[in-house]
Amino acid sequence: MIMEEVDELDQIVDRVAGLDLGKTGLVACVRVPSDRPGRRQQEVRSYDTFSRSLLELADWLRAERVTRVAMEATSSYWKPVFYLLEAEGFECWLLNPRHVKHLPGRPKTDTLDAVWLAKVTERGMCRPSLVHPAPIRALRDLTRYRRTLIRDRTRERQRLEKLLEDAQIKLSSVISDILGVSGREMLEAMIGGHRNPRVLAQLARTRMRTKIGVLEEALTGHFTDHHAFLTRTMIDRIDQVGADVEKVNAAIEEAMAPFRAEARRLDEITGIGIRSAQELIAEIGVDMTRFPTPGHLVSWAKFAPIVHQSAAVTRNGSTGKGNPWLAGTLGEVVAGVSRTHTFLGERYRRLARRRGKKRAIVAVGNSVLKIVWHVLADPDARYQDLGEDHYLSRHTTVRRRRTLIRDLELLTGQHVTLQPHAA
Repeated sequence: MIMEEVDELDQIVDRVAGLDLGKTGLVACVRVPSDRPGRRQQEVRSYDTFSRSLLELADWLRAERVTRVAMEATSSYWKPVFYLLEAEGFECWLLNPRHVKHLPGRPKTDTLDAVWLAKVTERGMCRPSLVHPAPIRALRDLTRYRRTLIRDRTRERQRLEKLLEDAQIKLSSVISDILGVSGREMLEAMIGGHRNPRVLAQLARTRMRTKIGVLEEALTGHFTDHHAFLTRTMIDRIDQVGADVEKVNAAIEEAMAPFRAEARRLDEITGIGIRSAQELIAEIGVDMTRFPTPGHLVSWAKFAPIVHQSAAVTRNGSTGKGNPWLAGTLGEVVAGVSRTHTFLGERYRRLARRRGKKRAIVAVGNSVLKIVWHVLADPDARYQDLGEDHYLSRHTTVRRRRTLIRDLELLTGQHVTLQPHAA
């Protein structure tokens, strides 16, 4: 065996600070070089988390010439501290609590936690988590809030449908969208006191008029004033949330101004529309230098199975829990891709037949993320679909030809070489 040479630089950071955060206060430990060789000096102080106290903390760190400040990702308490110190010009590291967990069997206090954070940071024993720049963070807040509002609107629509079922109004069994033009007019009439199924069914518009007979049956129930009050409240709530969604959409369009070119390139990828492109940029950003390779991005997003090897046994573990907002967007993209006659659509169908739908979603999401990385990393890169017949023309045909040649060589004991047909 040949010894492998590894590039290891001195990881000691001379002047660091570790912050143990809480909701109302924090403990800060600063470690700096000592006058005695091989020794370090440290000081621990406590501060409130109000802005005035945090500015005093920044002044102390500046006086000690601290170059790196590390803190754990504790709930959302880290955000005001991180953002303020970042604005003050410090290099801030956000650390995963699982990566810097204190050694078991030792006392645990806020002071000891702050000292431990400073120690692991100065020795390079941890890696910082990804924290996007301010424009991406603002866009992410908007896209996440939009998704939350859409979920709330969907829940309210489901409550409305359950209420109608309680009143024996089977409108959702006949109309795909009970809040469409025809469905809304019928509901408004019922709220206004009309209960005659024949009169209500005549409110159907355009193609719905072919279902008037079925609508009369569906609108025959026991819709009371109690149901009318709840229906009115739910419809108003749905309309209000819809108006809020439109406001957030306008704010997102404004926040997307610096990233319109990247969004247009992502929109060219199969299954990714403008809304999905906005959400992808909000979650992973546009600076792909933070991810050296596509594999790093996929691993960060937890769309790559983790390998567990022990002795001679190798097992594929789960992907782990990643960013749920990013996973939701990728899930929607894959759901759209699965119905297309494209390379990604065929990849999903092949995997779903062999491994199941859940694994197929993860695998195709993995492919989508790699494509996104290449498109964002290279401004000149453009997505080009390989076609639905890629597997048939490239993989299936090549594999069958290789199998037939191998079988013929085993049968004849001779080497087989293929020659093109003569003209």
